[in-house]
Amino acid sequence: MIILVRSELYRMATIRSSWVSLSLFGFLAAAFGIVGPYYWALFAGVGAFGISVLTVAQHYQHRTVALFYLARPKRIPVLIAQVITTVAVAWVLAAASGITALLKGGGATYVHTLIVVPIMAVFGASIAAVVRRASWLLIGFGAWFVVVEGLIGQLKWELPISSYLDAARGNPFGLEVFLVWAAAALAVAIALLGRDLAGD
Repeated sequence: MIILVRSELYRMATIRSSWVSLSLFGFLAAAFGIVGPYYWALFAGVGAFGISVLTVAQHYQHRTVALFYLARPKRIPVLIAQVITTVAVAWVLAAASGITALLKGGGATYVHTLIVVPIMAVFGASIAAVVRRASWLLIGFGAWFVVVEGLIGQLKWELPISSYLDAARGNPFGLEVFLVWAAAALAVAIALLGRDLAGD
């Protein structure tokens, strides 16, 4: 497991697109932290989702996940290693980009967000292991957030992004709901790991 996590971290550190994605998400989160802590919390979550989706889905799109499966025929440890990697990177990025939110007096939001950002990374990595296409998933995420949760649900329904935002505000029930969403996504991802890669 440690070797797999180290391999993922090395890959993220050496591939230019990973650096660009990390820099973009970090800059956006920090910039919105200047506006207000709650905006930083939103973009820290979006960054965690984006990082986890790109990290996992790119393996399927470029077929590099097959190399992992040749070296490690048991697929669950590979997925867990990818989830651990995205959780660690998303948390560090959120902690660093949240300095601006802290300076705006958002200490409580900062702490609550750092608790829920790893759950967002688990959620994103799990969904990416199911959908396996980063572009489809990121476009779908944007449309879902704006149309379903934003316009229709008014961020009041117990859906993934709404519960993430509730948890970032310090709402314990929102945290519990989002944990359920992440656990369900991970369970589906594990159940579908056996799909043939050639069919994607």
